[in-house]
Amino acid sequence: MNIKDIIGSFSVIGTNQNADKTEYKGSLYLSLDGNNRIVAKWIIGNTQEQTGIGFFKNNILVINFNYLGYENKIFKGTVVYKCLNKNILEGFWSEDIGNSKFLGTENCFRIKENNIN
Repeated sequence: MNIKDIIGSFSVIGTNQNADKTEYKGSLYLSLDGNNRIVAKWIIGNTQEQTGIGFFKNNILVINFNYLGYENKIFKGTVVYKCLNKNILEGFWSEDIGNSKFLGTENCFRIKENNIN
């Protein structure tokens, strides 16, 4: 698999970095910048936007992300995905605001485009 194989849109199902493992859903959009780095954009729960830049090697995708949280503070974290194939990413993540005793999880499934003629 190469970096261009994972470009596209994914639906996301995840758990937060807390003892309750609170679940969430959203979308992930992956593209490439001019330097062949991954550009990521998540929309979590239809309201929260997160962005990041990452790199891909040996079917592993690592993205450093950030988002504007409560009290207009910027929060940062890192997500690591194992790319099972070009359609399924299995990951875990941690951010500075999360409970350091836990990791969040995230599974991503490619959204297939409908070809309606």
